[in-house]
Amino acid sequence: MIDLVIDARRRDLGGFEVGRVLPFHARRMVGPFVFFDHMGPIDFAPGFPRSVDVRPHPHIGLSTVTYLFEGEITHRDSVGSQVAITPGEMNWMTAGRGITHSERFDRLRRTGGAMHGIQAWVALPAADEETDPSFSHHGPEDLPTYEGGGMWARLIAGKAFGAEARVRTHSPMFYVHWRLDAGAKAQLGAEYSERAAFVVSGDVEVDGRAFSAGQMLVFAGKDPVLFTATTPAVVMLLGGEPIGERFIEWNFVSSSKERIDQAKADWRAGRLKLPDLDHDEFIPLPGDPPPPANPMS
Repeated sequence: MIDLVIDARRRDLGGFEVGRVLPFHARRMVGPFVFFDHMGPIDFAPGFPRSVDVRPHPHIGLSTVTYLFEGEITHRDSVGSQVAITPGEMNWMTAGRGITHSERFDRLRRTGGAMHGIQAWVALPAADEETDPSFSHHGPEDLPTYEGGGMWARLIAGKAFGAEARVRTHSPMFYVHWRLDAGAKAQLGAEYSERAAFVVSGDVEVDGRAFSAGQMLVFAGKDPVLFTATTPAVVMLLGGEPIGERFIEWNFVSSSKERIDQAKADWRAGRLKLPDLDHDEFIPLPGDPPPPANPMS
């Protein structure tokens, strides 16, 4: 049963548009998923400005999950990682007590090309909110796939459909990429108490209703959900077990407002280490003055 339909709200992040889905005023989380952005699709021309890049910024209390359909992003962080992610791969960065990172379009700036993907945030259970920060990059060998009946599926994280991704998660969850041919039918099971589906492209029918790209369907109850693709479609499935209320402010997620205030003070005071390989600029706390211009940038 469909409990809620959320339409993505388009936002310009400085030359790069996203569709923001979570958090939503009527639904802050689905399982541990507390944030969901549909990045692009956009076709970059060679030489586009560096202002489109996401400069170094901090996180606490969450794991970021980056997954691409097209393009490439270079990730750099304060635990020493530098990885270029491409389609079919996944970046899982656990902020814990604090991490900083940047996301740069190094190759696309040279060559131009399409950029399209999803970034989600998964809130950490209260017992793990202050864990050590870490980063892991996962290729296709870690992410089980299935194909049949006009449907192709990849398990990006967690457990679902009798498979388990080789990704360290902190609470019961699932995150799946579906590609459906026109006319294909696929079913989302009821093994988790909170479930949702986001239509990335194409059109699907659920419970006799039609849905299209940019819509998230949030389900209630414990019955399986049957999808029928009325055109070729891409759908992301997500959810898991609830972990309790979370506060979100800027890039910080916590079960404690006081902990977020501390993180804001730490960032403003420069107490959070910048990425080892990208430390010459940063995003200031919202409302703070911009940092001095870097003559080398």
